[in-house]
Amino acid sequence: MIRYVLLSLCLAALGGAPAKIDVYMIGDSTMADRPTPEKNPYRGWGQLFPAFFDDSVAVHNFAVNGRSTRSFIDEGRWAAVSAQLHRGDYVIIQFGHNDEKKEDSTRYTDPAGSYRRNLERFVKESRDRGAIPILCTSIVRRSFDATGILRATHGDYPRATREVAAALHVPMIDLEKATGGLVSAAGPEKSKALYGYVDAGKNEMFPEGLKDDTHLSLAGATAVAKLAALGIRASSLPLAAHVTL
Repeated sequence: MIRYVLLSLCLAALGGAPAKIDVYMIGDSTMADRPTPEKNPYRGWGQLFPAFFDDSVAVHNFAVNGRSTRSFIDEGRWAAVSAQLHRGDYVIIQFGHNDEKKEDSTRYTDPAGSYRRNLERFVKESRDRGAIPILCTSIVRRSFDATGILRATHGDYPRATREVAAALHVPMIDLEKATGGLVSAAGPEKSKALYGYVDAGKNEMFPEGLKDDTHLSLAGATAVAKLAALGIRASSLPLAAHVTL
C-alpha cells in the first residue's frame, strides 16, 4: 500500500492528472440530453452514457431533438463539433429517425444517397482531425404487429449505416439489432416502460398522459446506454478499457 501511494505521488509530481478522453456524441432526440430531469419523463440515451465509463472519460453530448444528418450539418452544428476535435477523441454518430421524413426537405435524406454521403463526411472530417468515429444504427421504435412481432420501421437507413461502416472500416455499434432484441424480449406490454408512456395525471409536464413509441424513458435510456457501452467494450478500441461494466 505504501509503495502504491509513493508511486502515485511520483506520477502526479511528474505528469499531473491523466488527460481526459473526450467522447463527442452527435445525433437526434433519441440520444439528446433532456432538460429538467427531476420532472421530465424523457431521456436520451446519450444522457445516461457517461455512467458506464470511468472518470478518465468526458462525454460531450451534442445530439439535438429533431435533427437529421442534413439539418445537423446545415445548421452549422457539425462544424461547431468538428472544430473542437483533437487527436484521440471519439465521435459517436447516430441518426436516421429524422432523415426518413420525406415531407420535410430540410431534414430528409435518401439512404442510398445523401444519407450515406453525410455519414461519410462525418467519418472523413473526424479522421482529418485525428479523432475516431463510431457509427451507430438507429434504435428501434416500439412498433409491434398483431401477432406481437416487432416491426422494422427504419427502412434502408440501418443498412446504409452498416455499409458505410464496412466500406470505410469504421467501428460500429448495431443499436438497431441490440435494441430490437431488448424490446422484443420485453414484449408489447412491458416494453412500454422503455418509452414515453405516462398515465394521465401522473406528470405535471404531460398532465393528459403520454404515449410515445419513439422516445425513451429513464429506464429505456439507461438500458440503451448500457447496450452502447457493451458495444464499446466488445470492440478493439482503446476506449473499451474504460467501460465499467
